[in-house]
Amino acid sequence: MKLAKTYNPNEYEPNIYAMWESAGVFRPRGEGTPYSIVMPPPNANGNLHVGHALGSALQDILVRYHRMKGDDAVFIPGADHAGFETWVVYERELEKQGKTRFDYSRDELYTQVWNFVDQKRGDMELQLRALGVGADWEDMVFTLDPKVVETVYGTFNKLWQDGLIYRGERIVNYCTKHQTSFADIEVVHKTEKSKLWRIAYPLLDHIGEIIVATT
Repeated sequence: MKLAKTYNPNEYEPNIYAMWESAGVFRPRGEGTPYSIVMPPPNANGNLHVGHALGSALQDILVRYHRMKGDDAVFIPGADHAGFETWVVYERELEKQGKTRFDYSRDELYTQVWNFVDQKRGDMELQLRALGVGADWEDMVFTLDPKVVETVYGTFNKLWQDGLIYRGERIVNYCTKHQTSFADIEVVHKTEKSKLWRIAYPLLDHIGEIIVATT
């Protein structure tokens, strides 16, 4: 038997993974101590990065360890529609084509974005399989699955009814282009030189003033 000078994983690993799946090794056995990890769902609008690879590998190691111990172990995969971020990513795709979202009707745009997300979901699954992640693909969860949406709405409503959440006025990072608020992590801070204006507000009795400084 001659060994190839270089190892080509595509010649062997897809068949090995298919063998694992056909044998049902990633499915819960229904016996032993339950052990599960829900994959933090990657955003379904691009390719996986090294952070996804690292996180998935570490979680997979834990699930495989418990499976080998005889526990009823399962790794549940998922994908996040990532609403706002997907909007931004897809608008950039349209810009490459010299188009904007205003060139399409609401239904046309929705269909295009849905197809885009569906394609990216498939790409991510292939990439996770290529990493050898032993996930139970029959139970994959998407954040826009009806059961997920129903659970989110139901939970939010219960939090509201229990008085654990409320509406209030807060200073937020607001984007005038996308007409929505941004989390602090999404804001790029840029230091610029500008003037400091001091505005004097006279008091009613005219014996003094309050000075407010602002940029």
